[in-house]
Amino acid sequence: MTMSLVWVAMLALSLVFGLLTGRGAALGGAAMEGAGKAITLGISLAGSLCLWSGFAALLKKSGLQRVLTRLLSPLLGRLYPTARRDAETMDALCGNVTANLLGLGSAATPLGVAAVRRMKLLSGGDEASDEMCLLIVMNTASIQLLPTTVASVRAGLGAAAPFDILPAVWLSSLLSVSTGILAAKGLGRLWR
Repeated sequence: MTMSLVWVAMLALSLVFGLLTGRGAALGGAAMEGAGKAITLGISLAGSLCLWSGFAALLKKSGLQRVLTRLLSPLLGRLYPTARRDAETMDALCGNVTANLLGLGSAATPLGVAAVRRMKLLSGGDEASDEMCLLIVMNTASIQLLPTTVASVRAGLGAAAPFDILPAVWLSSLLSVSTGILAAKGLGRLWR
């Protein structure tokens, strides 16, 4: 609701100032051009999302997701000791982390929701557990090995080398996730 109000206010202010400065026609032209570019970008993102979601489905059907779960379980088990006790929770958690590593935020969201639901059942309470908060922090920090969504946006906008941002993405991902984990663990201990 609040964001709707913000967008309506921005649109109204743009319209008012465009008319007051005598640039109503330019404002209309810019709005139509922006709408066209938004459609083009949306189509290019949809193609990329379909490709990588299909890749994620192939991982699951081929059994490679189970391999990734086994590879990630030791690390995630240390971060999420309660979730480690439940195989379904660990599957959803590992799937969420794997999707984020591949830059598939949209594909990661349903797995993250499933993991949080399972964590809520394990904790037995109505309040968010430390592990739930840690998962939200890790998803927000968004550790990525392949920023496929960003690369597809860059490719859609004409970048010659859409993946040339990899070193910067790796460094920022490592720093943001490390900081987030340390903050979540530290605040979890502080509140106890």
